[in-house]
This record gives sequence, C-alpha cells and structure tokens, in this order.
Amino acid sequence: MVDAGTSGIRAAVVGSDGAVAAVVHEAVRPVSPMQGFVELDARRLAAVALSVARAALEAGGPVEGVGIANQRATTIVWDRVSGEPVGPGIGWQDLRTVGMCLALASQGVRVPPNASATKLAALLDMADPGRSRDLCFGTVDTWLAWTLSGGSLHVTDSTNAGVTGLVETDGGPIRWSGRLLEALRIPAGVMPTIVDSSGVLGPASALPGAPPIAGIAGDQQASLVGQGCTRPGLAKATFGTGGMLDCCVGPVRPTFETRGPAGTFPVVAWQRGGQVSWGVEAVMLSAGAAVDWLVSDLGIIGSAGESDALAGSCHDTGDVWFVPALFGLGAPVWDFGARGTLLGITQGTGRAEVARAVLEGVAHRGADLVEAAEADSGKRIETLRVDGGMSANGTFVQLLADAIGRPVEVAPVVEATTLGAAYLAGMALGTWADEAEIASRWVPRVVVEPSRRVNRGRWLEARARAERTVPELSALDF
Repeated sequence: MVDAGTSGIRAAVVGSDGAVAAVVHEAVRPVSPMQGFVELDARRLAAVALSVARAALEAGGPVEGVGIANQRATTIVWDRVSGEPVGPGIGWQDLRTVGMCLALASQGVRVPPNASATKLAALLDMADPGRSRDLCFGTVDTWLAWTLSGGSLHVTDSTNAGVTGLVETDGGPIRWSGRLLEALRIPAGVMPTIVDSSGVLGPASALPGAPPIAGIAGDQQASLVGQGCTRPGLAKATFGTGGMLDCCVGPVRPTFETRGPAGTFPVVAWQRGGQVSWGVEAVMLSAGAAVDWLVSDLGIIGSAGESDALAGSCHDTGDVWFVPALFGLGAPVWDFGARGTLLGITQGTGRAEVARAVLEGVAHRGADLVEAAEADSGKRIETLRVDGGMSANGTFVQLLADAIGRPVEVAPVVEATTLGAAYLAGMALGTWADEAEIASRWVPRVVVEPSRRVNRGRWLEARARAERTVPELSALDF
C-alpha cells in the first residue's frame, strides 16, 4: 500500500488478516511561495514513493498487489514522452484560481477553487497556452500509478475523478464532461482513463516482483473503506489538520448536484465492477490546526499530544467557548469569512480551560458534520467511527461522543487509509470476497460512550458569532 498524504508518503505491507506491518514514512511537505499558493515537487514525490515502497517490500514483502491512496484534487501535469512535470504540482489547498472560479460562476459554470479543474487550466495556460503539446494531467493517484508502472498507466479512479470538478454522471457512469473541458480549454487527450477503485490495472514494474496495481482511492474514501463503512448509514470521521466526515449512502446518487441543503457534497465512495457506491461528505476546515495553534502561536503547550492531559485536568471550560474557524467554516454554513472565536474568558480562565475549550470546539464541529450528513443523506448515523491524529487524544474522543450523543468507535490504526487501499486491492485479487466481508472485519480499538449532556444551543450561538467576520470572504460561494 502506498499512501501519499498532504505532508508525507507512507508505504506498508498489509496481511490477509488485516495486520499492518513494515510501515515506512518520509515527509514530503508542500511549500507556499506566496500567500494563497500551495505547491509540491512532483519529481520528489515520485522519488519518495518509489523509495518507501521498495523499503516496505524489502522489510515485509513480497506482496500480491499494490493499493494507492492519496490526497485528492492536487494537480500535476507532465510531458507524456519524457515523463517530466511541466510545472509545480498545485496543492488542493491552493487558492490562486479563485478569480477564475468567480469568472466561470458568472458564466454559469460552478467549480470550487479546491477542485482540480481550474488548477489544471492554470498549469496548461502556463506550459501550453496554444494547447499543442502532448501532456498528461493527473491527480496524485494518477502520478503514482504512472510512476509505479514505469509510465505505462495513465489512469484515475472514480473517487479521485469525482473531486476534480470535471465529471458528469447524468445517471450513467462517471465520465469527463465535454462541456466543462471546453469551458476551461482542456484538451480531452490530457485526461486519464477513469477506472474502478478496485480492479487489476497493470504491473507496478518499477517495484521488485512487479506486483499488480489493483486498488486506487482518494484518502477520505480509502479511510471510509478502511473503517468498514461499506453499508448505507455507516460513517467515519477523520480528524487531521482539518476534518472530513464521510457517510456511505449506497448505489443511488444523492439528489443534489453539487452541495446539499445541509452543506455536504455527493462523493463516489468507491467503484467496483463498474458499479458506483455513493456517499456524502461533510467538511470542517480546522480540526488539528486548532490544537497546533495552542502550540505554535499561543505556546501554552509544547506539543499537540499535551492537550489531552491538560484539557482532561479540568472538569469543564468554565463556560468558555471556542469556535475552530481559523480558515473559515465548512458544513453546514460554508462561510469563508468566519474566523476563530474564543468567548467567555474571565480572570479565572487558565491554560487548561482554553485547551479544553479548543477540543470541545472541534468536537462540536464534529457534531455539526454528523447532523449535516444525516440531513443530506437521510441516513441515521448510529455510531461514528474515527481515525486521524486526533483520534489518539482520549479527552477529545470523549468530548466528541458527548457532543454527538452517541458512541464513537476508534479505528485500530491511526491512518485507516492504509487498510482501505489494501482492502480495495485485496478485493480485486480475491484476498477478501466483497464489501460485506470488509464490513465484517471491523474491530475498533476502543468504543467511547457519551458520558454527559452538552449544551448544543450555546455552541450554536458561539458559532453564529464567528460567522461573517470578514464580510468580503463571507460573500464568496462556490
């Protein structure tokens, strides 16, 4: 399994019993050459992917197949003949094309700036303004498949294609939209072939033994599968720098086209045998970033891990409320002009109360996502499964259970993308039979039950006070 995240690449060997071994990780961090720009070195990403994959195989191989998981919507363009990138990879967080998105919106074409569509157009405008070169576009999964296959595979799966902003369904299979490609002057020839998330694609000839590449999924969908959420109504939340909640809906696409009434997005959960399983996704823009703020900016703790014990050292916040809107608010309100807010401070407010308020704020945002996903999917989420860095914080997990008023099941591994990519490849190779078997394999590390009632009304009041702090940004809607 090869997982290219936002800040590094991980490779691991997953056994038929689901045990994860031979984990190798190396940092590959994006850079920000100017405000709003987020770039990555595609050459280095490819070199590190090969290095960690080979090291994992040496430590725990051989393997029957390779699964790929990846940060989504990050955009890379390269020359088809030489395999050389024609410019920087543009990260999913990059905002350089906001103006292009607004111009398109005025023409009736709605594409959010975090999707790949306008990033690809910007790279083509830079490297091939005449649209005459033989170039390839790919999200990170495409670039990894190209790299691992020695340049023989130019593919992406439906989960990644679905977040490029360049597809249409109309009740049929996921496919590239000729209308959108034309609007952005994107030649159809640069686009990868859309394939199943679980299916044998071709040999990873750049790796020892050339095992077949048999599974591809975006990181959030891989985490959904990795936590066994393969039945309608099962949901997981990943709490990293931000937070993503994905809920399995089933074979029928949600009725809303882009964003639902409660602020979630329809997503392809996975595709197998040409059949799409759908989900809804709810997003919070600040989760672990709020804890990092306590470390890097306030300096009241030395590391993110210290927030657990410090927040747990007090019984409550003393009526202090924190809204984690450092980069705006996602679902359900989608307000890019909202800003982080700390309310109710008194002379008796100390480090512990502030730390607990931050964790409570992220927990309440988790409850926001649960409520949004239930409203837009029509499914009741009986328990919430969680992974990501914050899932190791016991105080936070308890606060989350209290905020949502139902059990929280903590994944057996911090990064469930590892298992998800392995499960998708393994189903294609016969290691596991189907989605039902994947669901039956779920065994949480711990189950945390709600222990107290919380005041959601007060939280919603605090959230409302954080909204529209920067009116010009609040007016943006994609």
